[in-house]
Amino acid sequence: MSGREVAVPADARVWLIRAHNPSPMTLSGTNSWVVEVGGSVWVIDPGPDDAGHVDRLAAKARELGTPAGVALTHDHLDHSAGVELLAETLGGVPVLRYGNTVASPFAVRHTPGHAADHLVFWIGAEEQATLFSGDLVLGQSSTIVPPGGGTLIAYLESLKQLAAIGPSLILPGHGEPIEDGAAAVVAQREHRLRREADLRDALAERVYDREALLDRVWSDVPDSLRIAAHVTMQSHLEKLDLENDLPEDFEPEGRKSWQHRP
Repeated sequence: MSGREVAVPADARVWLIRAHNPSPMTLSGTNSWVVEVGGSVWVIDPGPDDAGHVDRLAAKARELGTPAGVALTHDHLDHSAGVELLAETLGGVPVLRYGNTVASPFAVRHTPGHAADHLVFWIGAEEQATLFSGDLVLGQSSTIVPPGGGTLIAYLESLKQLAAIGPSLILPGHGEPIEDGAAAVVAQREHRLRREADLRDALAERVYDREALLDRVWSDVPDSLRIAAHVTMQSHLEKLDLENDLPEDFEPEGRKSWQHRP
């Protein structure tokens, strides 16, 4: 797609240019955001290694002003594979990513959960903020939170931090812009906690078989996302285990995929 401008409450111009990589996991494709603030232009999440997509991003960046940098919400390849090519195409601009702090017009916060290196960026005052959420909050559907060292615990904490920002508009890594971003963050966190409550109820009734748990707790998930639901369920089980809240006889299948607590 050639892209479209998105109206934002902040004093900035923002264009959405979506990569041509649709799938059940990327929805309609990865969203790349070209942001002009005060005459300088940044590209958030250049997307996959696609020369045509990179060329479209570079052309829009130059049209809007002076290219100043590229920012990455996280290093998953559907967001980051094109970063080196885009930075070079724009004249060797710096890359803002986790572990590489560079001056930018954005407020930045580390928000692990979907990925250990995940960042969010925002512009504008917090109550009227435009937030670039990466994969922490999606425009449609909910994001995958993989197991591995308490990532769901971190994810819920990251959502709590976003709720404190109270963004007016969320521009996600996949899907459409989200009006009333603050309410969407709260709803996403409540959705996760409802899943956890339903999982607790099923375990209390001694539903231990994995497929039966999925059928019970994730019954609304389409077949195309069943593998993703398995991953999400594993994260919920990990969280309960780390909090000493799994049934003692939930063995051994329930405790294979994460490092068990001491």
